[in-house]
Amino acid sequence: MSHSPSSHDHAAHHHHPAARGTALLWSLALVLGYAAVEAGAGWMAGSMALLGDAGHMLTDGAALGLAALVARLSRRPPSLLHSYGLARMEVLAAAFNTLLMLGVVAAIAVGAVLRLLHPEPVDGPVVIAVAAFGLLLNLVVAWVLARDAHSFNQRAALLHVLGDLLGSLAAVVAGVIVTFTGWMPIDPILSLFIGAIILFSSLRLLRETVHVLMEGTPLNLDLREIGEAMAGVGGVLSVHDLHVWTISSESVALSGHLLVQDLRQWPQVLAAERALLDGRFGIRHITLQPETDVQPLRRWPQAPAVPGDGHGTAASA
Repeated sequence: MSHSPSSHDHAAHHHHPAARGTALLWSLALVLGYAAVEAGAGWMAGSMALLGDAGHMLTDGAALGLAALVARLSRRPPSLLHSYGLARMEVLAAAFNTLLMLGVVAAIAVGAVLRLLHPEPVDGPVVIAVAAFGLLLNLVVAWVLARDAHSFNQRAALLHVLGDLLGSLAAVVAGVIVTFTGWMPIDPILSLFIGAIILFSSLRLLRETVHVLMEGTPLNLDLREIGEAMAGVGGVLSVHDLHVWTISSESVALSGHLLVQDLRQWPQVLAAERALLDGRFGIRHITLQPETDVQPLRRWPQAPAVPGDGHGTAASA
C-alpha cells in the first residue's frame, strides 16, 4: 500500500483549530463571569427564569471548557497508538455536551412545573436589567463562536450559548410582563417554551454525532451516487466494497475496490478517481484497491457478477 505526498494534504481547510481554541476560551471567561452575577440576581429577585438561565450558563461554562480542551487535543499529530490522531475527540465532546444539554433542559422543565404549581413573586425590574445584559453578552459570545462553527465540538458549544441567549430573551420578556401585568405564570411558561426549542436542536446534533460514531456515511453524501460516479471513470468496470465515513468534521475517508480493465492503466485510473472524489465530493483521505477478477455481492454499476476470486494490489490516494 503506497501513499502519495498529496494523499493526506489537508491544507485546503481554512478553519484553523488554534483560532477555535482562543474563541472558546474567551467565551468561557465571559459566560462564567456572567453566570455568577445572574445567579445572585435571580436569587434576590426570586426569578425562576434567571436562576434557570444561570444554571444553564454554568453548564455552558463546563461545556465550553471541555470544548476548548478538545480543540487543543485534536491538533495532536497521528501516533502509533492513534493513527488518525485525536481528531475524533471533537465528536465525543459534542456527544457529551449534547447529553449535558438534555440534562439542563430536564432540570429547567422540572423547575418550571414546580413554579407553576407553587407560584412565587418575581421582581420584574431586576429581572429585566440582568437578563438584558445577559442577552447582549450571549449575542457577543454566539457571534464569536458562529464565525467558525464548522466542527461538531464547536457546534455543540454554540448550541449551549444559543440556549443561553434564548433563556435571557425569555427572562426579559417575562420581566416586562410581570412588571406591567403582574401575571407570574409567564416566567415558568417561557422557560418551558425555550426548553422545548433547545431540546429539538440538541436531539438533532446528538443524532449527527451518534451517526458519526457508528461510522455512518456522512449525511451530506450519497453512497450510491459516489459509487456510480467512480464506476464512470475510464478503465473502471465496477466498484464494490465501498465505504465512506467521517473521521472528524473536516476529514472524510473512503475505501473501495475497483474492477479495472487493465492493471497497467491503474496509475491513470487512480489519479482520475482522486480528482473526482476531491473535486465533486470533497473526499481527500482515499484508499482504493484495483482488481481484475472478482465476484462482489454488491457493486456499482449493477451488473452480472464476474466469476472468480478477487486479486489485486492495494494502493492509496
